[in-house]
Amino acid sequence: MSERSEEDAYRRDAADPGHRELFHVPPADGGRYAEVAYFAGNSLGLQPRATVPDLLDDLGDWARLGVEGHLEAGRPWLPYHEFLTGTAARLVGALPSEAVVMNSLTVNLHLLMVSFYRPSGIRTRIVIEDTAFPSDSYAVRSQAVFHGLDPDKTVVRLRPRPGEENLRTEDVLAYLRDEGDRVALVLLGGVNYLTGELMDIETITAAGRAAGAVVGWDLAHAAGNVPLKLHDWGVDFAAWCSYKYLNSGPGALAGAFVHERHHGADLPRFEGWWSTEPATRFEMTPVSRPPATADAWQISNPPIYAMGPVRTSLEIFDRVGMPALRERSLRLTGYLEELLDEVTANRPLTVITPRDPARRGCQLSVRIGDGSASDLTRRLRHEHGVIADAREPDVVRFAPVPLYSTYHDCWRAAQALAATVKELGRD
Repeated sequence: MSERSEEDAYRRDAADPGHRELFHVPPADGGRYAEVAYFAGNSLGLQPRATVPDLLDDLGDWARLGVEGHLEAGRPWLPYHEFLTGTAARLVGALPSEAVVMNSLTVNLHLLMVSFYRPSGIRTRIVIEDTAFPSDSYAVRSQAVFHGLDPDKTVVRLRPRPGEENLRTEDVLAYLRDEGDRVALVLLGGVNYLTGELMDIETITAAGRAAGAVVGWDLAHAAGNVPLKLHDWGVDFAAWCSYKYLNSGPGALAGAFVHERHHGADLPRFEGWWSTEPATRFEMTPVSRPPATADAWQISNPPIYAMGPVRTSLEIFDRVGMPALRERSLRLTGYLEELLDEVTANRPLTVITPRDPARRGCQLSVRIGDGSASDLTRRLRHEHGVIADAREPDVVRFAPVPLYSTYHDCWRAAQALAATVKELGRD
């Protein structure tokens, strides 16, 4: 048995099984295996088996109780968002008062920037990475315009060095050291969506705050992927989605974090019915009395049946724990990296994710030298039963998610890639 044979992959799975049994794995429509090898959890996570029965329980309370379900349901609707607060906070390393599940990711970023992007004098710039997800780019540009500023001059896009794929921490720090007095907001992705690079959140946050800027983070690809300590790291604010690594379904409700030092502060903030203290909500007074927690950034009453799948998923993370998931992620991603090294050595393929395990999550991005990324992922799926994620024009992303991916999935992905992409020098 060779070191990286199919039998060896099965042996590794027996010794390090993960929690695949908790999830529905789609059937394959290509290849010789019944289930897909699923590597698109960085785009949409798989459905937990508990999601449907939990959601049916909540729906049943509506049928059984009508309006009285607000107080009498098995999980009463009035305080429903509080059932997610503790698990969400533990996931991102926050105090319970610092986390809230609400809205969608970009909506939360906008609501938070209402409070935390306050350009004044020469301190107007917003610093993002050049490979930020387009929605973040649109959001910060629109914030600049909202404040009457030129987005082309206000938004600073930090780029990797020539010939490199990833943004170096020291280059971010150098910019903040040299230009920090002009920076109002640093808003970077915790894990870059394209390359899978994990940024040094703690170090950059400290440097940004030392320069007098507010520091926020888009954690769409970090929450549920890597351990986070937002409170201890002193992050001002953060937001994340729940449909990728958090397996809460397409368009699932997002999360937000506001450090406790900002609670009760005199900050501008949009408000609505759910922004006020719960005890005063039904007094129907015209002036809000917001709590000194992240709940003050809520606006509308929460959609119960959208919150349910988030609650179900967060409870899985709470039981398994991010430390254990991170350890399995390092093993699983390292194994996939070894397999890809063999495949890419003599093919027009390059892994652009940092090789240092401390600088990445569970995503490995491969740049292809010929053809389109979407064409390649279609072939992987329909010919081999491997689902990966295309980012045009030339990047294919593989995310071996530690909750449900297997070593055999990784072996299948490498075999499929080798069979699909011709070796150099061969017709």
